[in-house]
Amino acid sequence: MQEIQKVTGKYQRHGVSIREVLEGNYEGKEIRMNGVAHSIRPMGEMTFLILRKAEGLVQCICEQSSLSIEGLKEESAVELTGIVTAEARAPHGFELRLNALRILSEPAEPMPLTINKWKMNTSLEAKMAYRPVSLRNPKERAKFKIQEGIARAFRDYLQQGGFTEIRTPKIVAKNAEGGANIFRLDYFHKPAALAQSPQFYKQTMVGVFDRVFEVAPVFRAEKHNTKRHLNEYTSMDLEMGYIESFQDIMEVETGFLQAMVLLLETEYEKELKLLEVKLPKVEEIPCVTFAEAKRLVSEAYDRVIRNPYDLEPEEEQLIGRYFQERYDADFVFVTHYPSRKRPFYAMDDPADPGVTLSFDLLFRGLEITTGGQRIHELSMLQEKLTARGMQEEGLESYLMIFRHGMPPHGGLGIGLERLTMQLLAEENVRETTLFPRDLSRLEP
Repeated sequence: MQEIQKVTGKYQRHGVSIREVLEGNYEGKEIRMNGVAHSIRPMGEMTFLILRKAEGLVQCICEQSSLSIEGLKEESAVELTGIVTAEARAPHGFELRLNALRILSEPAEPMPLTINKWKMNTSLEAKMAYRPVSLRNPKERAKFKIQEGIARAFRDYLQQGGFTEIRTPKIVAKNAEGGANIFRLDYFHKPAALAQSPQFYKQTMVGVFDRVFEVAPVFRAEKHNTKRHLNEYTSMDLEMGYIESFQDIMEVETGFLQAMVLLLETEYEKELKLLEVKLPKVEEIPCVTFAEAKRLVSEAYDRVIRNPYDLEPEEEQLIGRYFQERYDADFVFVTHYPSRKRPFYAMDDPADPGVTLSFDLLFRGLEITTGGQRIHELSMLQEKLTARGMQEEGLESYLMIFRHGMPPHGGLGIGLERLTMQLLAEENVRETTLFPRDLSRLEP
């Protein structure tokens, strides 16, 4: 009888990683390493082959007397065997003196972009059109390694704080949150839409787990074409129960930002250095009311207040500039937004019903977060719906949670791509989006 093969889960990486070389005793020893031929530079009697791995670049030396790599194409996947040799001028302080090379695969066509330079001298449109290729550039790749660190810090910090990670549906009833900026769907002959946010579901889950969070895509069918907007982006959401005030939510976000900076400093130093990132100050974040913020920048920069109910992009920039100049602050919380510009579920301030117990967080002059305290009493919700001329039809599932009791709660949503854009000092949010979806882009 033929013996049945069994899989044990004991996977062993094929080849040595950069980290293993740096942490182990490999000097003078022969190792096997795989990766991509990032660049090939013949230099007389020897050739410099730069190997690209997920961890970074490795300098490899091929002497013609021992090995020929003639005909090797850039972007070929290869497996190399060589001697580890200390070299201070090489990336990571070592190089490989090659003894053998095996080609695993070769590209079928020449590269449409030059990606083996530190800086890609090409337009944003070209980078987006050839996104699967442009992402291979070390600097492009580093952006999304840092973005990984941001999301990782969000998860780690909240889980340590007793939050439960949840998964909410992205196909919802079309009138779940209302508004015209929704992507409508035909869901088996029923009207549906792509979710604008997980708001109703994360509030529902506060009644289950007290504290919840989610990192997931959200969709906005807005016909904009600005440097700060996308039609699909990643929202880092949290919702927490048993709060004393919306100040609790701002404290949690500040704690997350502190954890994020610490994680990036300790585990993403290489990417930060490559991109010349200046991490923000997060020891403490100033707070200012919406009305006071408008007054301050109007007086400081001689700007007429045009819209008394919302912040214009230029005002956000000026608020960021004001607090940077006077308080050396990278972030500022703007609180107590007018009730008419906040959703119906936002808690009005008992001391002034014209404003809400809500906030935005501005980072270097750009809004990256919206949050606040929610209404948790059914009668108060119904009164606000009536006052706004809204119907309960379509909100039955949402209102159910309040019919059966909810604690005081609130939460926030952070735009991951925007946060990354501001952290890396990029001009366009598409630069920090793997595969952007906007008014004109549906692929790749």
